[in-house]
Amino acid sequence: MIYKTTLSAKLYRFFVLVYGIFKMSRPAQLLAIFLVYLYGSIVAWAHDAAVNSNAFAFGLLVVLLISASIHLANEYADSETDALTRRTPFSGGSGALQDLDLPPRAALISAWLALLIGIILTVLGFTSGIFSLTAVMVLFAGAFMGWMYSLRPLALAWRGWGELDNALLGGVALPFYAYLVQSGELDPWVILIFIPFGMLVFVNLLATTWADRDADEAVGKFTLATRWKPARLRWVYLAVAVSTFIYLGIFNMHLYPQVVTLASLLALPVLLWGFSAYTRQHSPFPTVAAMAIFLLIQIAAWGAVIL
Repeated sequence: MIYKTTLSAKLYRFFVLVYGIFKMSRPAQLLAIFLVYLYGSIVAWAHDAAVNSNAFAFGLLVVLLISASIHLANEYADSETDALTRRTPFSGGSGALQDLDLPPRAALISAWLALLIGIILTVLGFTSGIFSLTAVMVLFAGAFMGWMYSLRPLALAWRGWGELDNALLGGVALPFYAYLVQSGELDPWVILIFIPFGMLVFVNLLATTWADRDADEAVGKFTLATRWKPARLRWVYLAVAVSTFIYLGIFNMHLYPQVVTLASLLALPVLLWGFSAYTRQHSPFPTVAAMAIFLLIQIAAWGAVIL
């Protein structure tokens, strides 16, 4: 009876650990990563790249594994600040370490395992011809800078560089990687297509770090939200948001078909709502919604170009 009780307890803790790892990988953010990956792929197809479903699926699997490793590493690095913050669905971490009473090392060990599997699959993808060397380089650079967002020696998120790092990775490098997986060719100018989305990822990070500012400051994590006054943050938010649409207008009919530029304007009212709420409410939802709507509009508009 004692043996059965002990075994049941061990099984229970195992399933709690598995659930915790799943939660710390942040499934909602992985879904967003899938959409950004789809965005980059659709841009490639709109530029006459052949649809390669096998490469699409394999490239997605790899980037989800590496992204999960970055999320898990972030959970480990932010365990102190996440324990203090007032969590929202978009900020403050998953809460799994605190809610399930898991040790922070569980997140770190899981992060290393996910990264190792992702690296092995990347090497296999390269040797089998699925990935070009450029795609591998972008992926590895993204993995390194993703880990350096939270962890030493760089710990960019703790030194006021995390917002820019994350915007470049999630807004520019990720769709560019997806483009490379489908096209197999290096087209540096394509990076310019993804800059507006990267700019909106930046303002999204301004909003999500604002929600964590008190907890971050308490543990010595110096994000822009803890370093700058609200008035400065709002001016930067507005400047980047406005520049996004100026950029689209400048490159209309050069980088973007007109349907893409015009459709993107539909996200502007939501972004203005995000600006009006920024630093005035705790939840970053309006800005998150603006970024998500812009992404979905871009996917639909580029899809219309293909059709």
